[in-house]
Amino acid sequence: MRSIWKGALTFGLVNVPVKVYSATEDHDVPLHQVHHEDGGRIRYQRVCEIDGQPVEYADIDRAYVEDGQTIVLTKDDLASLPAEKSREIDVVEFVPSEQVDLLTLDKAYYLEPDSKSPKAYVLLRKTLEQTDRTAIVRFTLRQKTRLAALRVRGDVLVLQTLLWSDEVREAAFPALDEDVRISKKELEMSAALVESYSSDFDPEEFVDEYQKELRTLIDAKIEAGEGFDAAETFGDEGKPEKGGEVIDLMEALRASVERTKAARKGGKTAAKDAEDVEDATEDEDADDEKPASKKKSSATKKAAAKKAAPKKKAG
Repeated sequence: MRSIWKGALTFGLVNVPVKVYSATEDHDVPLHQVHHEDGGRIRYQRVCEIDGQPVEYADIDRAYVEDGQTIVLTKDDLASLPAEKSREIDVVEFVPSEQVDLLTLDKAYYLEPDSKSPKAYVLLRKTLEQTDRTAIVRFTLRQKTRLAALRVRGDVLVLQTLLWSDEVREAAFPALDEDVRISKKELEMSAALVESYSSDFDPEEFVDEYQKELRTLIDAKIEAGEGFDAAETFGDEGKPEKGGEVIDLMEALRASVERTKAARKGGKTAAKDAEDVEDATEDEDADDEKPASKKKSSATKKAAAKKAAPKKKAG
């Protein structure tokens, strides 16, 4: 797979550089319009309706039409929007997973850690799993600001874009307002029919029969020598920018917890909560690394850890 975007997943002061990949792909057989006599490619020209002349793509701008007026938006106008320059996936909130309406789910993307250490990535993944939460994030992709759900699939973080609330139509059907009576016998028979079709879902058992037959038809025509000798060209996609490195993870977590607690409790218990987090993270570090001597004091351990820690990079 080829990454389509690079950026950083951020929550609090934690920064997780990631690569973004499309999680799905279209399996339809690509078809083109051609002249039936000689197989010549049919192409469309962009023609100005005022002077009737073809227009190069580089000379085409966007426009918005309202109340009889055409508002032209140049490439510079669109480039000036701050959202287009963002390379961050910002976590807005963590919500119970069952509150995300399946109807709003759209395009899915895989996230791959893009740093020397995947620790921050794995920490976020395990946190979502243990808390049964879904992260609601906001980011910019292909010149559009998007809302998305960040969830876990196996060992991978999956980013699935969400439709905005005003993009979901209301289901208003007068027929459903009628009082319909269902007998107990009818309900039992319907349940029995469902039971007869019950099975465990295996998506690999299902195939697109139309695309399969279309591919067979194309192969048959190739073998029969009905093909034309034609060259097709495709442009290369530009390479996305490289993401940044992870800042000191534990330090970022401590600072984020302290800042959040101070905001919610007026700063009265922020210091105590930060000390609790520091003690817990030191216990975790002690499990990850074997101490040089069991008799070393805690002050000696802290001094050694401070000396061995890598130099922090700017976030």
